[in-house]
Amino acid sequence: MPPHSDHWSTQSPYGVRCEWGLDGARRLTAAGDVACLVVVDVLSFTTAVSVAVDAGTRVFPYRWRDETAAAFAGARDAGLAVGRGAATPTTPWSLSPAALRAARLPARLVLPSPNGSTIAAAAADAGCLVVAGCLRNARAVGSWAALHGYGSAEKPLAVVPAGERWPDGGLRPALEDLLGAGAVISALGTPGGLSPEARAAVAAFTSTPGLGAALAGCASGRELAARAYEGDVALAAESDTSDAVPLLQGGAFDRAPGVPSPSSP
Repeated sequence: MPPHSDHWSTQSPYGVRCEWGLDGARRLTAAGDVACLVVVDVLSFTTAVSVAVDAGTRVFPYRWRDETAAAFAGARDAGLAVGRGAATPTTPWSLSPAALRAARLPARLVLPSPNGSTIAAAAADAGCLVVAGCLRNARAVGSWAALHGYGSAEKPLAVVPAGERWPDGGLRPALEDLLGAGAVISALGTPGGLSPEARAAVAAFTSTPGLGAALAGCASGRELAARAYEGDVALAAESDTSDAVPLLQGGAFDRAPGVPSPSSP
């Protein structure tokens, strides 16, 4: 638990809490009472995880995109995703959700990410269940969390918009992740006790008409468009098209048990 003077940073005793990035995730979980953490990285990591899990792929998050990633993937008999600009016909897997949806995916895939993967790993190390949330699975994630009692005073839920990074490495709060966090929290239904930060995320989501236009027009969407990744932006805006809840279990994101597949009757 943090020092008494810092206890405010955990947003305790609210049942639903929301804070930005890796430092925010560490603060929210510092008291040891958060039962589940939803990481939200809409234009990259968590949408990519959602697409892969929909296809039946187990996704291993990895913190570093360096020479150690290949060894990590090899030890797990997994394919290794590369950066968006490094994909090739023989290695088509990357942090581009559109590229993943178009590719033939392996049964196991290592997905390095300095934001989403790092937050997921830190939350797991803190003893939390970890779920990957985005706009395309927000309703499924929120419903699953509510069904299992997360978001209550007894089982607090943390929702962490990952944000992006400025060139100097500082956190850049990103609109798309705020909207994704608000969508997940909104889908909880009637959870007990939203922190003001969580309520603000919901307000941002519910007051934004046209999510597709918002994602395309925000800074991150324009950055991707300038790099010819408009397809990733459009795919990320496909709200509630996935029923899969990617749960980190055994070191990999996989469909949470008890959640029917989209093809189930």
